[in-house]
Amino acid sequence: MRETDLILGRYADAHIGELSDHDLADFEALMEVPDRDVLAWVTGTEPVAADHATPVFRAIVAFHTGPPTRRRDDQA
Repeated sequence: MRETDLILGRYADAHIGELSDHDLADFEALMEVPDRDVLAWVTGTEPVAADHATPVFRAIVAFHTGPPTRRRDDQA
């Protein structure tokens, strides 16, 4: 699913080099989950499965739901 690919891919692009081996294993395990489940967890429409409620999952959610950034032409 394109949405899930964008969510995980953008996070990976920004943070993959910072992940510990443990966090990297959690990220890889998350990539094995069906896309529709990951999307539901990230959007909050379903509770995240306990075995995937990891610090890296919470970081992914925060990365995508953090404060919106303003474009340069939106600034006063």
